Amino acid sequence: MNKPLFARPLILSLAALALFGCKESDAQESTIRKNLAARLPQLAKIDEVSKTPMPGLYEVRVDGTEIFYTDAKGDFLLNGSLLDTKTRRDLTHERTQKLTAIDFKALPLQDAFVTTRGNGARKVAVFADPNCPYCHRFEADLAKVNNVTVYTFLLPILGEDSMTKSRNIWCAKDRSKAWAGWMLNRVAPPSASCDTAALRRNVAFAEKYRITGTPAMVFSNGKRVPGAIPTAQIEKLLAESQ
Repeated sequence: MNKPLFARPLILSLAALALFGCKESDAQESTIRKNLAARLPQLAKIDEVSKTPMPGLYEVRVDGTEIFYTDAKGDFLLNGSLLDTKTRRDLTHERTQKLTAIDFKALPLQDAFVTTRGNGARKVAVFADPNCPYCHRFEADLAKVNNVTVYTFLLPILGEDSMTKSRNIWCAKDRSKAWAGWMLNRVAPPSASCDTAALRRNVAFAEKYRITGTPAMVFSNGKRVPGAIPTAQIEKLLAESQ
């Protein structure tokens, strides 16, 4: 059906406005990139510049997941949380969680050992170093959670002894038992040897996804949580991921 003739100028005007808006946005992004690069050469390469819900404030994303804020000219740079006072939401935290999320289906589960409690219906992946004190505390809290399947990725990043213990656990006849014995009761796993290529792949995976500390969790909805958290919070996050 042909549009009425009087509607055509309106359509052309709207298209022109949209094009002008795009050009203006591109110009502002170019200005921000140029000024910040010139004035702050130590700042990592800018990955993305985008508008925020706050008028005149722009998000500057660098180094993959690090967030800064600036004005339209790049004259000022802020490092902190942007809060929506109407909804009481931490927009920076939400944005960071989205950027750091890992698709559960992308996890190389063959490089983890599996511990199942109860019906195992809920799922979580854990990256842990056997010598990490926070991992010991976290495992004690995680042990209280039922009806869960835990995929543990050994991540020996705290030195040579971490690699030795990880090898002995990975090469044990019952990996889950060896892991629990060490993490919960400080019973060192006996010396064992086998193919440990999985441990090297875990380190490479952690580097790729910027998992720099342990413990680190990935829930089935992709949400990533760093650091030791208590049982109640584990339960809450498992419920949210269903």
